[in-house]
Amino acid sequence: MKYDIIIVGSGPGGYVAAIRAAQLGKRVALVERAEAGGVCLNWGCIPTKALLKSAQVYNYCTAAEHYGLALEGTVRPDLEKIVARSRGVAETMSKGVQFLLKKNGIELLHGFGRLTAPGRIDVDGIAYEADHIILATGARPREMPFMPVDGKHVITSRQALALTRLPQSMIVVGSGAIGSEFAWFYASLGVRVTIVEYLPRLMPLEDEEVSKAMERAFRKLRAAVLTSTTVKAVRVNAAGACEVEIEGKKGSETLTAETVLSAVGIQSNLEGIGLEELGVQIDRGKVLVDEYYRTNVPGVYAIGDIVPGPALAHVASAEGICCVEAICGLDPEPVDYSTIPSCIFTQPEVASVGMTEQQLQEKGMPYKVGRFPFTASGKATAAGDRDGFVKLLFGEDGKLLGAHMVGASVTEMLAEPTLARTLGATAHQIARTVHAHPTMNEAVMEAAEAAFGAAIHL
Repeated sequence: MKYDIIIVGSGPGGYVAAIRAAQLGKRVALVERAEAGGVCLNWGCIPTKALLKSAQVYNYCTAAEHYGLALEGTVRPDLEKIVARSRGVAETMSKGVQFLLKKNGIELLHGFGRLTAPGRIDVDGIAYEADHIILATGARPREMPFMPVDGKHVITSRQALALTRLPQSMIVVGSGAIGSEFAWFYASLGVRVTIVEYLPRLMPLEDEEVSKAMERAFRKLRAAVLTSTTVKAVRVNAAGACEVEIEGKKGSETLTAETVLSAVGIQSNLEGIGLEELGVQIDRGKVLVDEYYRTNVPGVYAIGDIVPGPALAHVASAEGICCVEAICGLDPEPVDYSTIPSCIFTQPEVASVGMTEQQLQEKGMPYKVGRFPFTASGKATAAGDRDGFVKLLFGEDGKLLGAHMVGASVTEMLAEPTLARTLGATAHQIARTVHAHPTMNEAVMEAAEAAFGAAIHL
């Protein structure tokens, strides 16, 4: 059977690309070996956020007295029901993707896709042809030899999404978005959590002030944070407990926990899809592509977690749209990787876009900093969410270079700084844009004012 475009992988890169291609009049097929929507909708972004929401509601209940409410009886987390709700949310979103595919006339081919020649692909023994084949096979949790995953004692994010009971203690190895979100979730529900991070700071890709603020937030949860610490080995002893041999600031020691969560990054799904046979160029575990995601093999493209760049769902979607529009001759603007927003859904949340202060210093770029603490925000104070701040970085010309935020709902606030950076907006323009009162978003306006010495606390 012949199509205009076949896309392998139905995650946020694949299904968005498929829909855009169908909108542009192409005959499209989408190959998926598991659930429609890929890892993000089924075992990543969406079900994780459902878990986090349950934990947030639980925290509100335990703090009810602070809001003038009296609760009778004991509020306790029911992990089985929390997980069931999360799985229900994922299933709903997956069905939504299937509806969109059907609505746009996209054929969903169930099975494992493998390139057999330029323009040809095998899906579980059935051959298909297309003028263009886009690979969007995504990634999976990375496994390290010193920390063998057994799915019971040593787990990845996949198992962490569906535990049947709360462990008494958990060691989380890695403090990126995945590690931090699960650490916050389980610590919020009463699990004794220890975070082990190899680099000197928690959330090492974030601005240093953000890292310090989040380390304080985790300590308030009674979670231990060990930075500059290497995991040497993980073993399961005769009693079924995990022994984690580490080396850190205090030297070598062994930690013990009921469960270890490995959150040390992801690995691209490149095996068995025919890349070597076709001679598709790969470097350091990533498929090499140009600005329109063309590989060195004509008619073969790659997007998302299998190409260089941030492994984020919204990045994969943007790449998919750019790739398809280029195939269709629309001459799209290449994705601007300097304006990619990043979010971590702990409480408080973390949101950022653009350069950090440390990156500006390393490049020797002059800049001004504008900060606004949520302790000075009327909306944050009324909501009881005063932790955190907005930090904006501006160049000599006043244009926004970076935005870094910690606080309640800052992931929703991030769109404004992202748009400002994309459009080259200045501190003056941001500060003179009238923001609704009282809102958390006023902090962006105030931080822009503060960069030039004119902040007015709410």
